[in-house]
Amino acid sequence: MVLGAGGAASLAAYPWDSRLTESLSTSSTLDMVLEAGDVGGGAVVQTGFAVGTYLAGRLSHKESIRSLGSDLVRSQIVAQTVTHALKLATQRTRPDGSADSSFPSGHAAATFATATVLTRHYGWKAGVPAYSFAAYVAASRLQENKHFASDVIFGAALGVAAGRSVTFEWGPTTLAIGPTAVPGRGFGVAVSGSF
Repeated sequence: MVLGAGGAASLAAYPWDSRLTESLSTSSTLDMVLEAGDVGGGAVVQTGFAVGTYLAGRLSHKESIRSLGSDLVRSQIVAQTVTHALKLATQRTRPDGSADSSFPSGHAAATFATATVLTRHYGWKAGVPAYSFAAYVAASRLQENKHFASDVIFGAALGVAAGRSVTFEWGPTTLAIGPTAVPGRGFGVAVSGSF
């Protein structure tokens, strides 16, 4: 449902893509304000935060932090795997012409995946700042002339779907779904839960 809504919103934004990106990318004030979004939303920072959280939980023997880190890592794997597959499939040229990897925005997918996992674990007290940061990163990608609005909209939806898919609650049951390596055979999907 999230991907359907994101796809519809992305499609609706498509006719205004060039105008929106152009109007944001020419503002020197926005350039200074949004500059940190490029680094903060990058795969290295988002994955580093996820792995760091997981390791902190393991080293401190705090199950809640380890669980959060595990969900963050899995959400990054899902978000980035699907993002890169779509980039290869669509090969949409970036607004600045630098590469054929515009759709969808990996920065938006990564930060919205993190925000969704944080919201699922800690509620809206963590979710509001996390989603605010994710929106900041998405806006920075437009301002940096690296993505169109439709790219960041679908990237955001992809991130939300990735965050929700790795852990969700269904009644009294908590299920976790994520990619896993299968020795000698490749990859698969692991499902675990507490009932």
